[in-house]
Amino acid sequence: MKFFLDSAMIDEIEYALDTWDIDGVTTNPRHVQASGKPFLQVVKQIGNLMEGTEKTVSVEVNPHIMDTEEMVAEAEKLAALCPNFVIKLQCVEPSFKAVRMLAERDIRCNVTLVFSATQALQAMRSGAYYVSPFIGWKESNAEDVQEFVKDIVAIRDNFGFDTSVLVAAVRNGRQIADAAVYGADIVTAGSAVYKDAFAHPFTDFGIEKFISFWDQTDYE
Repeated sequence: MKFFLDSAMIDEIEYALDTWDIDGVTTNPRHVQASGKPFLQVVKQIGNLMEGTEKTVSVEVNPHIMDTEEMVAEAEKLAALCPNFVIKLQCVEPSFKAVRMLAERDIRCNVTLVFSATQALQAMRSGAYYVSPFIGWKESNAEDVQEFVKDIVAIRDNFGFDTSVLVAAVRNGRQIADAAVYGADIVTAGSAVYKDAFAHPFTDFGIEKFISFWDQTDYE
């Protein structure tokens, strides 16, 4: 499974690349706003960090745009900025045609804000490179995210769609592990989620014990 970082903070991304060897980055308007930098400036900086690698950066078109032709035009401009960019389109009807048109131009798309298996199916039929089911929001509303992700993976495998399932809105380590068990290809999460997931109080307890024994033992 691949781990993506959900962020537009350059320091977080640099840390995650160096320490965790993350496989890619996802951004959204909230993350860009939190960076305090203009949109194009920060996405170009992120793209520069990925230069010379196969790691992707998901960059979202203006969410105000709901016209297919306008989506395609902006997507082409963004894709031209960096070969690592995958263009994020919201899971709405005009996007499906845009995904098809962009695929014909060899521009990869990440269909985001997916909340049903049928939405994911149509995105995959359209030629999405990534499809991003959001699980945190669904789980918060007492919806079954296990069957949600399993259904999307099964549909993809049943019909051989060339789409990676990128589980998004991941809020804790349990959800990361669950997505892996369900067969998703990628999870994307914030820096704090990964830090918490990679730690465990029993590990800290064990280290304390081992240090105590080590200090009572001759080295040579």
